[in-house]
Amino acid sequence: MKYRICISILLIWVGVQLFAAGNQKEKEVVIKIIETSDVHGNFFPYNFIERKDWSGSLACVHSFVKEQRKIYGDNCLLIDNGDILQGQPTAYYYNFIDTLSTHVAAEMMNYMGCVVGNMGNHDVETGYDVYDRWIKQCNFPVLGANIIDNATGQPYLQPYEIIEREGVKIAVLGMITPAIPSWLPEKLWSGLHFEEMEPCARRWMEIIKEKEKPDVIIGLFHAGKSGNKLGSVIEDASMNVAKNIPGFDIVLMGHDHSRECVKVLNTEGKNVLVIDPANNANVVSDVTLKITMKDGKVVAKSVDGKLADMNKYPVSEEFMQHFAPQYKAVDDFVSRKIGTISRTISTKDAYFGSSPFIDLIHKLQLDISGAEVSFSAPLSFRAEIKEGDICVSDMFNLYKYENMLYVMKLSGKEIKGFLEMSYAMWSNQMKTPEDHLMLFNEPIEKGKRANFKNFSFNFDSAAGINYTVDVTKPEGEKITILSMADGTPFDMDKMYKVALNSYRGNGGGDLLTAGAGIPKEELSKRIIFATDKDLRYYLMQYIEQEKVLQPHVMHQWKFIPEEWTVPAAKRDYQLLFGEEKK
Repeated sequence: MKYRICISILLIWVGVQLFAAGNQKEKEVVIKIIETSDVHGNFFPYNFIERKDWSGSLACVHSFVKEQRKIYGDNCLLIDNGDILQGQPTAYYYNFIDTLSTHVAAEMMNYMGCVVGNMGNHDVETGYDVYDRWIKQCNFPVLGANIIDNATGQPYLQPYEIIEREGVKIAVLGMITPAIPSWLPEKLWSGLHFEEMEPCARRWMEIIKEKEKPDVIIGLFHAGKSGNKLGSVIEDASMNVAKNIPGFDIVLMGHDHSRECVKVLNTEGKNVLVIDPANNANVVSDVTLKITMKDGKVVAKSVDGKLADMNKYPVSEEFMQHFAPQYKAVDDFVSRKIGTISRTISTKDAYFGSSPFIDLIHKLQLDISGAEVSFSAPLSFRAEIKEGDICVSDMFNLYKYENMLYVMKLSGKEIKGFLEMSYAMWSNQMKTPEDHLMLFNEPIEKGKRANFKNFSFNFDSAAGINYTVDVTKPEGEKITILSMADGTPFDMDKMYKVALNSYRGNGGGDLLTAGAGIPKEELSKRIIFATDKDLRYYLMQYIEQEKVLQPHVMHQWKFIPEEWTVPAAKRDYQLLFGEEKK
């Protein structure tokens, strides 16, 4: 009897448990993901180069993050996608001037509660001393699955991070564009190599799924969507990975400074959200992830994304007060006078002929290096340095990036090939006097300014030689080199010492490889001199020694035929800048 009663009670208990399990309510977990990328030192709402208030900034992002955390609490995840250590003088100051304090980029992202970061190419550009120090000071992992240590064959940085919220397990895999060797001197990344993104992602996807069994997988890729190649390397493979490597729910992009928010189908027919907040913290990626769970398992999930405009959010006073000492330190740094300049110079003139702005760079490069020929391009589209005092801030207008200065051996024929490609990216082939001189994106919308078809930071001119650019001719026939600058003959077969920046010297822009015809693997053998510090450092030293700069036009090159190009330059200047050419 007792036995029957026990069996009955047991059966009733089992039935109750089964009934309860069958009627267990589903649970929805909502996770907010905020991505910053390519902040480029825009931490404060102030441009320390132009010395004026500026849009975007981490100070505005802080206001947005605080608002979202009031709604989502700890389920609001702030993620940074690299290129945070270069751009504004704010980053430069803590990279190279104040190296004892906690790096402001680490302190700010720690303060804002960043949960994971990623390595960008401009972070690598700062060199081991800077990025290793910054990474150690971050209270979150900085990822880099495809940055491989040659000594061990393993990633130099943590490849992925696991984040758990309310029973939901999220894996974040970080990768960088593998095109670093095409831009940066090897000493900045010696002992490392950069694996192509697709094979790296495929391998780590298998490892993550088998080892971690996550509910959600996020790709954090400092690479854009275009899929363009630099030599044999795909620079921007993020979209390829999203489509070709099944398993990603979200791909957070960066690097290409292009806003994107789109869902694509992968090879299994599943949607992947691909989103990119461009640069300077003007917008952020705002992703809402909804997970439905039952019995501790995910039964449904949805992902929605949008780009949130940070300029609609107020500057965080709390943020500004907390970082007031860093703001002052940077402001004092950029305000220091280093010399004077006798006239106002601008890169706007540099597209239409020999100009005082670029010719000043040429003169400094030739004087510093002792080279015979100099190559340089306008690194900022419309930079200007005004007549009068030159402060440290002006140096970031004069020279935008932390490039080294190289001297390389190039033949006369290679110099011509280099210039042929440069001017073909820059100038149109005119068929009539009414055609554009510049190579614009067509069609040009009525009432809107024109845009160059190619990146203006690849528009190299030369100094040390006298030459003409015939815009009626096709690429390969545009350039006629008349002589050296001193009037002595120019020899196509002679080897010349050429001054140029390290980005170009490592193959950036393909002017040395596709243009001059030098194999990529041979470029390093052509380098006969390289500075230890960035070119801006030496430019500052030079100006402090000279005290007064008197920039002038060297008149070493011009577009021809002038009866076509002079009127065309006036028309195109108006289209580019919305003002008349002086």
